[in-house]
Parts: sequence; structure tokens; C-alpha cells
Amino acid sequence: MDAKTYNAGLADLRPLRDDIAKAEKSLAKLLRDRESRVRKLGDFEDAKAATIAKAAGVSIGDVVALVPRLDPTPGHARARLQQPAAALASPPLEADAETEPEGAVAPTFHTAAAASHEQAAEAPLVTPPTGQAEDDEAPTTATAHHESPPPAVRRPGERIELPSIPDGAQGEAYTAATENLFSQRPNFTQASREMGFLDAATGVLVWRGGEVRLELGARTPGEILDAALAAAPGIERLYVTAGDPWLAGAERYPTLKQAVNAWLNTEAQHWTVDTGRGRDRMAGHFVHARQPVGRYTRAGAERNAEHVEIRSVREWFDPDGADPRLVREAFVCLWKALKVKWPDVVLMGSPSQTGKDLWARTIPLKGQWAGGYPVLSEELRALFHATAGQGRTELILPPQVPAELPGLVEYDRTFAYARHTWRSPVGTPRRVTGAEFAKMGEAEQKKLLMSPAHIRVRATVPQGWRHIGLLPAPISGDRNWEYPSTPGATFTTWAGGAEVYTALSNPFQPWRIEVLDALVFAEGEPMDKWSKWLKEAWASLTAGAQIHADARQRQALFLASRAVRSILLFGIGGFAQRPRLVTGTTSLDELHLVPEGAEILTHDERQVTWQRVSGFSRDPMAHPEWSASVWSGARAALLSMRMRPENVQVGALHVAAGQVVAFRTDAIYLTARHDWPYHGEPGDYLLKGHLAGPVPAPTSEDELLVLRDKGRAALAAVGGER
Repeated sequence: MDAKTYNAGLADLRPLRDDIAKAEKSLAKLLRDRESRVRKLGDFEDAKAATIAKAAGVSIGDVVALVPRLDPTPGHARARLQQPAAALASPPLEADAETEPEGAVAPTFHTAAAASHEQAAEAPLVTPPTGQAEDDEAPTTATAHHESPPPAVRRPGERIELPSIPDGAQGEAYTAATENLFSQRPNFTQASREMGFLDAATGVLVWRGGEVRLELGARTPGEILDAALAAAPGIERLYVTAGDPWLAGAERYPTLKQAVNAWLNTEAQHWTVDTGRGRDRMAGHFVHARQPVGRYTRAGAERNAEHVEIRSVREWFDPDGADPRLVREAFVCLWKALKVKWPDVVLMGSPSQTGKDLWARTIPLKGQWAGGYPVLSEELRALFHATAGQGRTELILPPQVPAELPGLVEYDRTFAYARHTWRSPVGTPRRVTGAEFAKMGEAEQKKLLMSPAHIRVRATVPQGWRHIGLLPAPISGDRNWEYPSTPGATFTTWAGGAEVYTALSNPFQPWRIEVLDALVFAEGEPMDKWSKWLKEAWASLTAGAQIHADARQRQALFLASRAVRSILLFGIGGFAQRPRLVTGTTSLDELHLVPEGAEILTHDERQVTWQRVSGFSRDPMAHPEWSASVWSGARAALLSMRMRPENVQVGALHVAAGQVVAFRTDAIYLTARHDWPYHGEPGDYLLKGHLAGPVPAPTSEDELLVLRDKGRAALAAVGGER
């Protein structure tokens, strides 16, 4: 392609951009119209959520969110569901707020940030929206569970109370480990699985033995497996690179998840659902709207049965149009890069499985942790599950930002989580109550706040505060967290030590932080070698993707580097064990048999399908304390991070108030460009997009994503990413 053709292509692309924007506006209008009609239909006395959901093409949960009275969940189950997630897996954790002791005010940390202070003085004062009082952010006083049952339905965005640690003997479980459960180095080599790569749209299958074009019929699981295994006997893991067959006919179902579930369970003559075998296999299908996993075994076979998985390659990376042969080459490059440090490496079904297996093979054979890392008690794992959020996702609306932005600039942190694995909590924690914290000297208090810790605090936004929120506050709804920034707002939350330190040492003015409770761990490096080796593999693949002479090989190396990123990212997420979900069906005549705490997923004229949380399994790889530590460090680095070579502070707190438009996990969106250093190292801020203004401030996530894509295209047109 020459420059003339390239410029002509850009000219052809711009009208399409405008057409897409118009279509998105039309779609938003249709969605609002649908919500209005659903609400009106919900006023009918005999209305049924399932009937409206099917007619509207949405889930029953979506209908119930609009018309709460149509919730078909049994009363006892609904009441149970209102409790925090941790309470579903363990006894109630909250203490009576009326007897809760006062916290101890944490000392502030002085920082040399004169320039930032000057910038704060020049920044315009951001006022709260009209009609919002400063005390709107204050949490509602909690009452004991027996005094006031939870409301039938929570409004999205309503402030909720997080669980706390009970006093007395019951609280001792929160500083204990699960008996006889350790993360230990494996003494076996994983069994390798023969992999195939299928473009379900064209029928092209590539595997170690060659390439063939298949006739897939209606692309049901049975037809795909029959065709693939006939051409390539021995394949055990089939990755779909394009064509997503599980979405065929999705328009006939209220939700994508229901469509995927129906496809996975399509009756097949020769195949049944796999019940599992081997160390790296799980039984049954995994239903996911975009990345499902179908597990099948040959029907009627007993010995030497064929076990096959159908998976999406998007678990590992976005193939971005790559053909199956190129995708297979990317996996070969990935395996070679990992083999440098892990001679016995075997690529497992998912990045998460692979990541945890590779980590386990770095557990030391000598020293304090040679016997393995202890797994925390179920009570403590439940507490982390309920109180430790992941990446920060927030859209800041006018008047906190101008209604018309002077521009929209995207900075994305490269391989961000890899920067926050060098220092992690290890062992079981010691508990430090607010009263005990108050008795410490200032030096000891500061040492605690800079230790690996999970801290329950009462935070107060200082008067005159003009910038973004610094600490997460729990709310109901899909978002789960918000970041209060209204001066004078007070809220109670759990946060990692990195975030608490940032709130106390930020370059504008320290927040008032009262320590109510703390779980303080010893400092260790359980993920350091694992992360270091993955970063070396990533760096090697990334360099090859930039300098290799062959264009296809450059693309294969790039995809392999993205797979390494997924191994670390999802490996860390895999440490954060979640409660098990159990599903079942019950006839309408026996609804009283629906288990306590169950949620009704669907129902028809004969039966209901329900789901309930069933506690935590004895998983030797469960370490939510590590995931929480990485996530806290990453959220803090979005606010403030030091670039060591230049000794420069970067992040959202180092721009003027009113410039921060949004956060999306590893990325921040600003109204102006900043000359931040970039070396291509993990955690560095990469300039990813720049859309010149004026730009209307986005009012929804969809609008932000449209502007993001425009900004990336605009930056690429003038020279690409920095």
C-alpha cells in the first residue's frame, strides 16, 4: 500500500465513522423507548417478567431492574441475596455500627510537590451538581441485621455497607489459614493436549498435521467435532479463531448468555457433556457470552474415550483478522518464549490455568516457603472477595468536567499489573484494631500504613478539595464502586495500603483517614520470579514483533506477546478465588424446595432454573490477598506514579482539576496532552489516542468508547502511538 492509497482509505473511513455515530444515537433512542415500554407493561396486574423479557429481547433481570415488583425470586431467597457477597458464603460479618469503636486518625505523609501545589491553587473550583448537598456522600448509619431486614430491592448506585471483622473468638478466623491447605510446587509435568485452530466462518482447520477445509453443516458442536476429529484425529482442544458459532441464532434469545447455553447443549448424536478427567480439566461447560468453553466426550465410549474442548482463542488475545495458521504460529512462539525459563512448560486451556501452573513451578524449594504458601481461612477469603475491588472504571460528568472538552487524550499503562507484583503479602495477617492503632507512635503508624495491608478506614474528603476521588466507596449495582470527591463527604470502606498512602500523601492536601481495622501481612515476593520471567518473555516477543523482517512473523510475535500479558493478567485474577455457583431446576409445584439464598435465573410453565452461591472450595491456588495487593497498587498508580529515570511524577493527580474525564482499568482519559516519559516498560503511560477538540463530554460508557476509537484513529493518522 502506498501513501496515496492509504490517504484515500482514510477519506473513505471518515464517512463510516459519522454513520456509526448516527446509528449509535438511534440505537440509544430505541433502547430508551424499550425501557419506557417495559415499565408501562409492568404496570399490568398480571404481567410476568419472563414474558416481557422474551418480547423485549432482554433478560429477566433487566426487566426486574426496571419493574422490581415482577421479581420472581422467592421471598426468602431475595432477602438472602440483598446481603453482601461475602455473607452468602459465610456468617454475617458486620458489627453493630452503634457499638463500633472510633477509629484513630492516620498521620499524613509530607511530599515535595511544590509545583503540584501551585497547580492546585490555579485550578478552577469544581462545584457539586445543582441540588446535591455536600453530605449526600455520607453513608447511611448501619443497623444490626436482626433489627432491620434488608430492603427488597436496592436502587443502583445506593451506598452499601461492607462487611467488617467481628470481635472475639469469631474474629480469630480472620487471621488464620485453612488447615492442611498449601500452594505447593507440583512434582509432575502437565500432560500436553493436541490443539487445533478453526475458522468457523470458512471451515479452515489448522493443526500440527496440516491444514484442511471442513464442511461444518449448521455449525453445531456435534457437527464441528465430527468434522474436525475425522480430519485430525487426536485433537483435544479446538480453538475457534473466527466465526463464533455459539452466537448463531442469538437473535432468538433474550440474552447472549442464553443463546450460548443453548448452543453448547445442542443435542449431538456422537457427543455428550464431559464429566472431567486429568489435573487440568473441569467438568461441564462454561457459559460465557463471548468466550464460552464446551467440554465434550465421545458418547458411549468408556475406555480411551475422546475428550475435546471447544474454546475461543479470544481468551488469549484478539486475533484481529489473523488466519488459523498464523494463530497457531503465535502459540508456537508463545511456547518457545516461555520454554526459556520453564523447560517443562505446557500451554493449558486458558491463560489463567497456564499462569497459575507456571507460578506454582516457581515456588521455592528452599527457605521459609519451601513447604508451600498457606491458603487463608474461608472467612478471610470471603472478606477479600467482598471488599477488594479490581480496576477503577469511572466516567466523570459535567460540571466536574467541561460540557465541551478542549480535546480527549488517552493514556494506557503498558502491561500495567506486571509493575505491581514485586512486593506482596505473605502468610497469615495480624489484626490491628482502631484502638490498637491509636496507641502506636507516629513512626509505627506510618510503618503499618506502608506495609502490605488491607485496611478498613473512615475517609473524609477535605474541605476545598477540587480534584477527583481517591478511595473507592461501595455502591449497589453493576459498578460496585464509586469514588467520592465532594468536599466534606465521609464514607467507610476497605482499601489497600497503596491507596491509603496516596490519600495521605497526595500533592494537593491530605485526606482525613481514620483507621478502624487493619489486616497487616509480612512482606514477601511470592510472585516476583514468576512475574519477572513473564516480563522477560513479553519483552523478547515485543522486540521481535518490532524488528523481524517477515510481516507475518511480526504479527505472530505480537499476538504471542499479548498472550503473555493475558497469562499474567488472568493468572493474577485467578488467585482471587470466587465463591462457587451451583445451578439447579425445581418444578413450579415445589418452589418451596428452592434453596435458601438462590436466585431465579429463568422460569417457564413447568419449572424454574435457579443459582446460588455455595461457598469456597479447598483450592490450593486461592490467594485473594495477592490479587487485592496488585489491584490496589494499580489503582494507586493511576493517581500518582514516579518515573525513576527522570524523577517525574505522572498520573491523574499530576494534572489540573477538571482535566480527568474517565478511568478504564489501566487507562486514563484527559482533556489535554502531557509530556510524560515513556520507555516501553511495564506500567509506563503510553499515549494511545488524541482527539482534537472541541469534543462533547461523553455522558455514557458507549459514548466514551466511540470517542476513544476516534482518538486512536486520529493519532494513528498523524504518526501513531508514541
